[in-house]
Order: sequence, then C-alpha cells, then structure tokens
Amino acid sequence: MNLRRLLIAITAFAIAIAFLESAVVVYLREILYPEGFEFPLSPFPVHLAVTELFRELATLVILVTIGILTGRRFSTGFAWFLYTFAIWDIFYYVFLWLLLAWPQSLMTWDVLFLIPTTWTGPVLAPVLVSMTMILLAMVIVFRAERGLDSRIPGKIWAGLILGSLILIFGFILDYSQHMLTHFSLLEMGQLKNPEVMKVATAYVPRRFPWGIFALGEGVILASIGCYWRLTGKTAG
Repeated sequence: MNLRRLLIAITAFAIAIAFLESAVVVYLREILYPEGFEFPLSPFPVHLAVTELFRELATLVILVTIGILTGRRFSTGFAWFLYTFAIWDIFYYVFLWLLLAWPQSLMTWDVLFLIPTTWTGPVLAPVLVSMTMILLAMVIVFRAERGLDSRIPGKIWAGLILGSLILIFGFILDYSQHMLTHFSLLEMGQLKNPEVMKVATAYVPRRFPWGIFALGEGVILASIGCYWRLTGKTAG
C-alpha cells in the first residue's frame, strides 16, 4: 500500500475509533451526569471504574496493533501508533463537541486518562500533545519514504522519554496533590475503599501547571528538531 492510501486508511480508522470512544462517553455522561459534565465528579461505581480502566487498556492495545501491522520496522510502526493515537484523541473531542456541545472551550477541564492514576487538564493540553505526536510521526515517515535511516538514535529517545515523563507529571500533579493530602500512594489505588472513592470524586481542578507542560513540550520539540536535522544522512 502506498503512503497516500495508508495515510487515508489509518486516518479513517482513527476517526472511527474516536467516534466509538465518544459514544461511550455520551452514554456514561447520560448515566452519571444527566445535567451535564462538571467537577466535582459524580459518585462512580467501582465496577464502572474497573470497566473504564480495562476499556482504556483495550484502546491502547488497538492503537499499538495498528503500529505493528503497518510499520515495516519499529520506528515506522511507532510513527503510525503515534499518528493513530493523535487523530483519535483530537477527533474524540470533535465528536463530543458535535454530540454534546462540550467542551465549551479549549480551556475546559477534562479527565484525560486513568492509567496509572487520574490525568486531568484543560482540553487544549492534550490537543497540543496530539499535534506534537503527529509532527514526530510525519518526520519519521518522511525519513522512511525518502529511503533514509528512520531509526531513532538513543539520545533522541532519551529526550522524547524525558519530555513525555515531564508531561505526564504535569497531567497527574493536580489530582495527585489532592489525593495525597488524604491517602498514601498505596492507598490511592484501592478502588474498593469507599473513602478513597469519596475523596476521588470530590476532586475539583485548581490550576494546570502550564510551566511544567511547556518544559515537557519544549524537550520533545527540541528532540524532534534534532531528529529532523538527521534528514541529510542516508540510511545505513
């Protein structure tokens, strides 16, 4: 399959997955937030919380599988994984806006992820991360299509991983600070503990650490820039 057809096929797949994800959220909000989603969170039954965790894990497996099936080598598989993830994430919000008129703005807070703990932040933040993922994916694919060495050097990997860890820290910081004022790290994972669930659902976002976010994005963009400068080097 040539690049254009592959790009169209993967984009269509990612948009379809995004709609399925949005549909699940529409149903959940109809059950838990009939008056509209807002913080603090509604009480969340343990069986639904566990189901959500496994649903997110299943989504990751689907996205990784796309990378495995489409990449001729690890780097291009990684690129298509990133691209699929990013398109899925962006269109997830597009469909929620079309179906629920939510989010009201890019600064509306959302629960972003539940693994290994709850991630929160304004919608703008994951959208910016998704755009960065698309950029990296396209640089990798560009190198591969030009017959250049698309492997990611160790130093570039180090920068990408460091930047990603900084971003994750920023996304979990506000929620973790809220929980750690009441429980230890071990206690936070006890979903069957009614006190843990009570405190978790009482969480109201305070502020997003844009400085930490900018640092993480900066490290990743600098790493992508260094990788891009390798485009003059031939495969080998």
